[in-house]
Amino acid sequence: MAIPSRLNSPRFTRPWRSYSTRRVWSVLSRLALALCLSGGFAFADTLELNPNHPDRYTVVRGDTLWDIAGRFLNRPWQWPEIWHINPEIRNPDLIYPGDTLVLSYVNGVPQIGLENAGYDSAPAYEDSDPYEQKLSPRIRSKPISQAIPTIPMNIVHPFLSRPQVVGPDELNQAPYVVAFADEHIIGGYGNRMFVRSIGEGAPTAYTVLRSGNPYKDADTGETLGYEAVYIGDAHVEQVGDPATLFIERTEQEARIGDRLLPLRSEQLRLSFQPHAPKSKVRGHIIGVVNGVNQIGQYSIVALDRGTADGIEVGHVLQILQRGTMIRDLIGPYSGETVNAPEQKAGLLMVFRPYERVSYALVMHAARALHVLDAVQTP
Repeated sequence: MAIPSRLNSPRFTRPWRSYSTRRVWSVLSRLALALCLSGGFAFADTLELNPNHPDRYTVVRGDTLWDIAGRFLNRPWQWPEIWHINPEIRNPDLIYPGDTLVLSYVNGVPQIGLENAGYDSAPAYEDSDPYEQKLSPRIRSKPISQAIPTIPMNIVHPFLSRPQVVGPDELNQAPYVVAFADEHIIGGYGNRMFVRSIGEGAPTAYTVLRSGNPYKDADTGETLGYEAVYIGDAHVEQVGDPATLFIERTEQEARIGDRLLPLRSEQLRLSFQPHAPKSKVRGHIIGVVNGVNQIGQYSIVALDRGTADGIEVGHVLQILQRGTMIRDLIGPYSGETVNAPEQKAGLLMVFRPYERVSYALVMHAARALHVLDAVQTP
C-alpha cells in the first residue's frame, strides 16, 4: 500500500518522531539504570516480583507507597528500580489516589507505570485532517500534599518536627525551669514559668524537654545520647534571670528542672525513598519509643547506628531476632547449652537519623521483636 506523500511532511513527522524518540530514550535509560543498579544482566534475578502480584492496581486513599510496593515486589524497597517515571508528569515520582498502576515488561525487565500517564488512551489530535495529525499530551498536575505517603506520616510526624535525641551535655547546659507563677507546682497550657536564664538576643520560642533513658551501643556499652522526652512549647514574655515564659502547648505537665532548647524551624520531609544501604551495616535495636514493651508493625525503635555510621533517611534494614539459648539433653554433656542462630524477623526503615542514633519505623514483623535484636543490610 502506497504511503501518501503528505505523511512525510514536516508537520506530520516531527510530532511523531518526537514521541518515538522520547519512548526509545525512555526505554534505553530505564534499561541502563537497571543494569547499573544490578551490576550486570542479573537484574531480573535480583528484582523479585511478589508471586501474587496484580497486573494492575488502582490506588485508594489510605494506601502507602510501601504497601503498594509490597503488592508487586518481594522486596518493597526495590520500588525505585521498577517504577517508570513518566517525564510528561509534573511530579513524576508521586502517586495519587485514583491512579491505576500497570505492570508491564520492556526487554524482559518488569516495570510499573501509570496507565495513560501523560497521554490519553488514544492520541489526541489538534485538527481533523488525518494526514496532519499532531499528538497532544495532557499534563497531569496535582498538589504534592495529596500524594500518597511512603509510610504512615501521622506516626512519624512528631519525630520530624521535634528534637528526640540529645547529646550527653546538651541538656545539662540548657536553660531550666526553676518555678511556676501563681504558686503552681507543675505547669500546663496557659501557665507561666520562670526559667534560668534567657537574656537579650536569645531565641524567643522554646521546646520544653526532659532527659529520658540513655541510648547505649549494644556492643560496647558506650552512651550515644539520651532520649529527649517532649513536654511542650513556650515563648518568652520577659527576658532575664529568671526569664518569664508562657506555656502555649503541652503533652505532659512541665516540672521544675525541665530543660529548654530553642524551637527548631525545620521543613518537614513529606516523602521518603526506601533503599538498602550500599555498604554492609550492622547494628541493634536499643530502645522502643512511647514506653511500650512489645515491638510490632509501625512501632518506632531507636538504633545504635547513625549518620556517623553511614545511615541515611530511607535506609531499609533487615531485623534479626536474637538466637535463644537451647539446652542439649541428648549429647555426651547433658545439660550443655548452645546458642540458636539468628532468625529473620522483619524489616524497618530509618526516617530520622542523628549522628550516633537513628529512629526507624518497623514496616514488617514476621516474628516477635525485642530490644537488642540485630539489624543489618538486607
